[in-house]
Amino acid sequence: MLTALLKTRRAHLPVGSNHWLKSFVGFIDAQVAFMLHLTLRQFEIFCAVAQSGTTVAAAETVALSQSATSAALQQLEGGLGVQLFERVGKRLVLNDAGRALLPQALAVLEQARGIEQAFSAKAANMPVRLRVAASTTIGTYALPEVLARLAASHPLVRVDLQIANTQEVGEAVLAMEVDMGLIEGSSHWQGLEVEPWLRDELVIVASPRDPLAQQAKTKPLGVAALRKAAWLLREPGSGTREMVEHALLPHLHQLPAAATLGSSEAIARCVEQGLGISCLSRVLVQSQLQAQVLDILPTTLPRMWRNFSLVQRAGKRRSPALQAFVDACGASVQPITD
Repeated sequence: MLTALLKTRRAHLPVGSNHWLKSFVGFIDAQVAFMLHLTLRQFEIFCAVAQSGTTVAAAETVALSQSATSAALQQLEGGLGVQLFERVGKRLVLNDAGRALLPQALAVLEQARGIEQAFSAKAANMPVRLRVAASTTIGTYALPEVLARLAASHPLVRVDLQIANTQEVGEAVLAMEVDMGLIEGSSHWQGLEVEPWLRDELVIVASPRDPLAQQAKTKPLGVAALRKAAWLLREPGSGTREMVEHALLPHLHQLPAAATLGSSEAIARCVEQGLGISCLSRVLVQSQLQAQVLDILPTTLPRMWRNFSLVQRAGKRRSPALQAFVDACGASVQPITD
């Protein structure tokens, strides 16, 4: 359009300016032609190399040969006129230009997928597969009800569920490895939109045989007793670990871990065996509380809560299938507490 407009103006310019205009129109034509030669495949390969660090690994991701992957990357760099990676040993690491391009390339690919999903003539009558990542407690205890509700309302929507800790879920959403994430606690990532979902209570639990449980029968445990306790904690990066520290450290000022475990269920089992105490989600230990193999320790601390949240890349447009999943989550209006 810009080229056509310039050409229509050519006749109205003074004699002598025609040569300049031809040059300028030629330049614009070249830029338009270059822009049209940028392909989604090049962006896909660029993002794959950025995430994997090698053209060999990226080639496997995009189902191309290593030589074709390298050639596409070189074409992209040649077209843009900038180098996007620096070689560090055997790895390719994004430079400043590459870091600037990556979020834009990811956004372009996301929009293309959205267009493909929304306007495919077959999409309405074919199964749609969503990729969702959830932190351990959410994936184990909160999502089964959501998935059942979604299956009933949208039987053609399938969900591939990845369960990890909150840190790993956030990174997967940022890298566009999943369509949506569900996390415990706070989000620390720029470029993610956070939507609060449910409220969850954290409780301090011990085996009924634990000396602290016996002591708590006479009066609530104070700060001094809790500081001396053998705490069993989740690993760093876990949403539960972060929220437990956020809730307890202002009062206890220290929280040394007698042991660190990568599973909240494993911690609950160890507490049940009298190996220490812990602060866990009430929904996670509810069955053990009912079976009276765990006790909630009365303390002088205030009640502790945390949020479960939905996270997605900023600016991401939700497909009809993804919106159906969010709606199924929204039907869980009751907090996950007693």
